Amino acid sequence: MSRFIESILIPTDGSDGALAGAKRGIALASWTDATLHVLSVVESRISAADLDELERPPLEEKATEAVEEIAELAAKHDDDLVVTTSVREGTPFQSIREYANRREIDVIAMGTKGRTGLDRALLGSVTENVLRTARTPVLAVPPNAVETEIDDAPFARLLLPTDGSDGAAIATEWGIALAARLGSSVHTLYSIDTSPLVDTRERDELLAALEQRGEEAIDAVRERGEEADVSVSGSIVTDSPVVEITSYATDHDVDLIVMGTHGLTGIGQWFLGSVTENVVRQAEVPVFCVPVSAESP
Repeated sequence: MSRFIESILIPTDGSDGALAGAKRGIALASWTDATLHVLSVVESRISAADLDELERPPLEEKATEAVEEIAELAAKHDDDLVVTTSVREGTPFQSIREYANRREIDVIAMGTKGRTGLDRALLGSVTENVLRTARTPVLAVPPNAVETEIDDAPFARLLLPTDGSDGAAIATEWGIALAARLGSSVHTLYSIDTSPLVDTRERDELLAALEQRGEEAIDAVRERGEEADVSVSGSIVTDSPVVEITSYATDHDVDLIVMGTHGLTGIGQWFLGSVTENVVRQAEVPVFCVPVSAESP
């Protein structure tokens, strides 16, 4: 397969959450022969009062130490990796997005929890804003993944939720391409949430229609898998998508969830679908979020 991921951006603030994202990003770069970019952003909107509370060394030195730590970690794991480091001043999520756009980054890998200028843990608002506005896939990594060594970072079992939408279609392209490159198996999941329906007859009629739609969506993923020689299994479930996706991932030892983000706002910026956002918040495994603006791999 062609080298469909050529560059990966790892933002870092020196926190454990950022380290978790970095480990998965380094592992993915090693698997795909991608170059690594490590970026730390010094917050430019910190008040004078906040600055008095910050410890020394200065923020710029902390940022430099943060990127050097990740660069050294990458070199120890794979000395063939090409790593570029950068420290910038600005609003973190905007600087991350702009760096990714200007350098034509293929994937952003980052932790779901980081720190503010005052070392407060936060889904980190930075990660959430990157997910909402990025035009490339974002590998969102929960903080518990920091305990996994890079050599042991698993990619064997991928979960690919689908709802048959355009967003799910581009996520399918990326999920199958990842599985083909990483040698992973894929399970696709179509969730039907009938909880808002009270009328039994209405519920039964809608359920039948949605099950048919679900079978078609799962078949589409299977067909794409067959074209790429990737094993795909599928199932239809009837509960909240967030509950089903996170529960399936936990119960079946899924290593990575691959799913799409959805739609456009009135001002033309991509926004994060509520299902995807809540899966990222609740999942115990990394989530590879693919915006509908992403190019096919």
